[in-house]
Amino acid sequence: MDAATEHPHPSRLKLVGLRALIALAALNIWTGAPLLGVWVGSKAASSSQPSMGIFALIAIVIFATCLALVRLIAWATAVHDDLTGERHAVRRQVPWLRSMRGERVEWERGRAGLTALERTLVAVVLLATVVFEVWFFFFSGSSIGSG
Repeated sequence: MDAATEHPHPSRLKLVGLRALIALAALNIWTGAPLLGVWVGSKAASSSQPSMGIFALIAIVIFATCLALVRLIAWATAVHDDLTGERHAVRRQVPWLRSMRGERVEWERGRAGLTALERTLVAVVLLATVVFEVWFFFFSGSSIGSG
């Protein structure tokens, strides 16, 4: 018995929790993984002059952390889709790669829509962009004329 038949109406708390997990993992791909890599590299360095080995260690930690976060997002998305009953075809073509002829058919059927994962990832990217722009324009200070 799968989760969809076991819980025909998933609790709102589970769905919100899964979406929050997806958003947190997506945000940590861009923030947490690099910070973890730099922290591990700083702990492994024996002097203030880093070596190529330390840079390789940082890159490996960032890669492994990002891979784990992407797998976590994929797992949370699959659980979310099972709970909500969303089913996707094995081969799914993203909207920007469709031909205009094919897109008309999709729009006429009312099928072209974003999944919860896609909405969450778009929201995380937009939030990160806004936060970066606010920091850059208002808090980072100008390097022009400070010489």
